[in-house]
Amino acid sequence: MIELQYFTEEDFDQLIGWFDSKREYIQWGGGGFGYPLTRSKLHTHIEGANEQDSKKLIYKVVETDSGKAVGHISLESIDRENRSARVCRVLVGEDSMRGKGVGEAMMNEILKVAFNQHKFHRVSLGVYDFNHSAIKCYEKAGFQREGLKRDVQRYEEEYWSLWEMSILEDEWNKKVDIL
Repeated sequence: MIELQYFTEEDFDQLIGWFDSKREYIQWGGGGFGYPLTRSKLHTHIEGANEQDSKKLIYKVVETDSGKAVGHISLESIDRENRSARVCRVLVGEDSMRGKGVGEAMMNEILKVAFNQHKFHRVSLGVYDFNHSAIKCYEKAGFQREGLKRDVQRYEEEYWSLWEMSILEDEWNKKVDIL
């Protein structure tokens, strides 16, 4: 269905084009890049990524049948000493692919990278509390809610709260054994 391939400069314009609004963009990037997303910001973001001992692995999500990029996902804050990483910047960018299990497949692929290839012990993520479809997807992938960080992101005149979630290697291994 999908595979992960390293995200490169050739993918910048497509990723930038997937954001229809500032709200969508902040949901994806957490406001960490500043709005709007630009090629320059992406150049800085990928600097040093996808190399041996890198702190970030950044991927485009490619539909295997068509070879077309349909999403984006990354493992960041990689801590090899503590065997941990954080899933970040998750996006099913192609509207036609939403609601078809692509998000769950993306999560399974990134967890294979984390647990099977890199032998991490813990993988975490953060998701805004109003993003119910993403929360459901992450829970299906095996993530558990750890706690709610209240009012962490300001967007216009409202504040957004963030669920912290994680999955541990033994939980991943049990899930894989069931499949």
